[in-house]
Amino acid sequence: MSDVTLPAVDGPAVNGPAVDGPAVGGYEQLTRIRATRPEEIAEAAARRRRRGLPGDDERLLIIAADHPARGALAVRDRPLAMASRADLLDRLRTALSRPGVDGILAAPDVLEDLLLLGALEGKLAFGSMNRGGLQGSVFELDDRFTGFDAGAIDAMRLDGGKMLCRIDPADHNTVNTLESCARAVSELARRRLVAMVEPFWSLRTESGALRNDLSPEAVIKAISIAQALGTTSAYTWLKIPAIAEMERVMAATTLPALLLGGDPPDIDAALADWDRALRLPGVRGLVVGRALLYPPDDDVAAAVDGAAALVREARA
Repeated sequence: MSDVTLPAVDGPAVNGPAVDGPAVGGYEQLTRIRATRPEEIAEAAARRRRRGLPGDDERLLIIAADHPARGALAVRDRPLAMASRADLLDRLRTALSRPGVDGILAAPDVLEDLLLLGALEGKLAFGSMNRGGLQGSVFELDDRFTGFDAGAIDAMRLDGGKMLCRIDPADHNTVNTLESCARAVSELARRRLVAMVEPFWSLRTESGALRNDLSPEAVIKAISIAQALGTTSAYTWLKIPAIAEMERVMAATTLPALLLGGDPPDIDAALADWDRALRLPGVRGLVVGRALLYPPDDDVAAAVDGAAALVREARA
């Protein structure tokens, strides 16, 4: 992707983005604004045009971009695929510009960049909340809330918050994560904001690596625990993997569910799995990041369009 310098910004935008840049390119003006006029981030959030939650038969396509905040930069065999912020922003702006893309899930720094770029107009925006369980760390399951809190999500006029909830019965840190997630669910619900909970039944291997158990039984158990977190589940959505026997999995809940994308080695197989699962009652769409932002052929637009077509067909 080309390296084009963004045009200079002489003052705060009134009715548009603080940075009016090309679809791809350099982002020097983001750094300049952050250094000299940081208040423009809040101003961009205040004037952002929002969209509502889905209608009765509507399915959503949400782009996920909160992986770098947890130190998860790899995509397939590329260990630092997500390390370049300019390249990531290029890919996100391409994805968000495609028809059928409804919004984004990201940590504060990425959402703020996109706000300044005016890339979130008319989109749903979800803030990633607990990024403290850094990938590969000994404290990975002590998944503390180091990103957004409910108050900040409300103040920035976002549509909800997402939290990772990994459950390992052999790790004492799990109870801290459960308690923190429960508190976040309650605080979001009090503000009538969506709590997007991503539960996994997780286990340590003999080498100490953390692995998620994706058997139907384990996913059902994780869902059963996650959907009961907080003082109410009225605003809780689930973010779950598309696995075998999804009929059994979806029978475990009455909550709306979004399918996560992960980093599948075979994108065609993943598309087939999503297509089958999207047709089940209760499945309300996709939340996909790396699989669409970093496809094997690097054609972000084509990858996003393929996922959007699945969601569109499921709406029919």
